[in-house]
Amino acid sequence: MDIFEKLRVNLGPLGQHSKEAHGYFAFPKLEGEIHPRMRFRGKEVLTWSLNNYIGLANHPEVRKADAQAAADYGMAYPMGARMMSGQTAKHEELEQKLADFVGKPAGYLLNYGYQGIMSIIDAIVDRRDVVVYDAECHASIMDGIFLHKAKGGKSYVFPHNDMERARKMLRFAQAKTEETGGGILLITEGVFGMSGDLGKLDELVALKKDFNFRFLVDDAHGFGTMGKTGAGTGEHFGVQDGIDLYFSTFAKSMAGIGAFVATDEDIINMLAYNMRSQIFAKSLPMPMTIGALKRLELLQTKPELKEKLWHIVNKLQAGLIDAGFNIGNTQSPVTPVLMSGQVPEAGNLIMDLRENYGVFCSGVVYPVVPKGVILLRLIPTADHTDEDVEYTIKAFSACKEKLDAGAYRSNTLGKF
Repeated sequence: MDIFEKLRVNLGPLGQHSKEAHGYFAFPKLEGEIHPRMRFRGKEVLTWSLNNYIGLANHPEVRKADAQAAADYGMAYPMGARMMSGQTAKHEELEQKLADFVGKPAGYLLNYGYQGIMSIIDAIVDRRDVVVYDAECHASIMDGIFLHKAKGGKSYVFPHNDMERARKMLRFAQAKTEETGGGILLITEGVFGMSGDLGKLDELVALKKDFNFRFLVDDAHGFGTMGKTGAGTGEHFGVQDGIDLYFSTFAKSMAGIGAFVATDEDIINMLAYNMRSQIFAKSLPMPMTIGALKRLELLQTKPELKEKLWHIVNKLQAGLIDAGFNIGNTQSPVTPVLMSGQVPEAGNLIMDLRENYGVFCSGVVYPVVPKGVILLRLIPTADHTDEDVEYTIKAFSACKEKLDAGAYRSNTLGKF
């Protein structure tokens, strides 16, 4: 069979809907400055889909630092991978400041979060080791586990935040490593990006009393938003010391590109010499590195940004609950709104929100969520206002009434 012919008739679970979805539900173009008010298909929309949690994307000090670094260095410097010719004092400075902030001895910069955590897992565990992980871990973690399994390694999964089953999987892992002579890596997330609930980091760390494992936490949505200082979900629970490998991306609160891992200095050195996605990739460009230093400085010195975020979070989530909406078990800024309806209804609901109410948010349907469930995800930021919240709740309430009345049941999008 010709591979291209196979691909033309099998576009995958998401790609099969590309004809109807492309440019609107998938790959939409939001235009203008990163802000709650942007333009979509020529119209202004109130946007709740950007992970610009504490509003740094267009902060004037950030814009100035980015522009000055680009003027000073261009986008190419440093050329080459870190190991070969891409090392700079600024990269090292950023790594140490990030590590200090999250309470770890050392850190290492990563070009991207997705490839970064994959490469961390790949470098940390070999075929003798066992990975235990939460079932709702991000796709990047799953791909790292696939790399581990491709080497002949073993993994055990426990249902989301189910501590009894986590303990059971650790028992299985312990028995397996007694045979192989390997170790155990336990992986979860600080904040789960779709549901907004928190990994039970305190309870997982407590399992170290009974099991010998190392603990990797992906805190992409927790860094900058959770904890007293914004140092993450481990700080929120008071168990940062129990996290052996702390990982986060710059794509959320830092409003940039890149990521980092923080842990013991000797383990950082091992990772630097073994993470394939970093060894064989160009170093993070200087404007992104210097820009990240400025973002970290603001995150640490302007607590009012996180305070404003949580003001909006609390107002939005309390308002939705008061209006009768189900927002699940979120304990973070991530705000899911769960409704009952079929896939065509979800499409019409989202279109009505965008076209007639000017509210842009992301929607998820089966197979990401169970059949009959519509999940609309709102990401509040420090840039949103009380008026934005009030208007959005009214728009959601109006659309919920239409949904319950059957107004969105047409199989033809836009007919409601």
